Amino acid sequence: MRQLATFTFSEGPNQVRREDSRRRVVVTANVRGRDIGSVVAETQTRIAAEVKLPAGYEVRWGRQFENLTAARQRLMVVVPTCFVLIFVLLLRALGSARDAAIVFSAVPLALKGGVAALWWRDMPFSVSAAVGFIDLSGVAVLNGLVLLNHIKQRVANGNAVPNAIREGALTRLRPVVIRALVAALGFVPMAVATGAEV
Repeated sequence: MRQLATFTFSEGPNQVRREDSRRRVVVTANVRGRDIGSVVAETQTRIAAEVKLPAGYEVRWGRQFENLTAARQRLMVVVPTCFVLIFVLLLRALGSARDAAIVFSAVPLALKGGVAALWWRDMPFSVSAAVGFIDLSGVAVLNGLVLLNHIKQRVANGNAVPNAIREGALTRLRPVVIRALVAALGFVPMAVATGAEV
């Protein structure tokens, strides 16, 4: 062999990985104290401003960020669909668009509280937060439904509408608060968890 070629020893990669017949180098990092989305956005901005990639090179963001992006795209469809389904179910259950709109009006108010809580805790909108918003909407609708039915019963029994609303709200306050607390406390572990635990 030495008569045909010259051998030299030099340092090189211990393994050459390929994807789509192209060489691939994986760079991994653990993010602590921040959400993945903001870290990747900042990193992409700095790479675009400070790094000039040679011809044939590209940067791809994968693993957890790729999963997060796919989940957010699904949630853009799932969350509005859930709200539409909630309204349709209310419409079918109550038989009146007015009553369904009255009960559903609690959802935007509940969502404002959820957004305020995320802002107060300085947390990003994530998959867990989206699931929490869907659950929060369900609790708000259920509480509104209970309250509306109770007020309607009082009106049917001959009470005036203002009195029925006031007395119904006072009577159903404790069951509504307890139901909301049960749902909220059930989501405390997911709200407190900030990362994967081994």
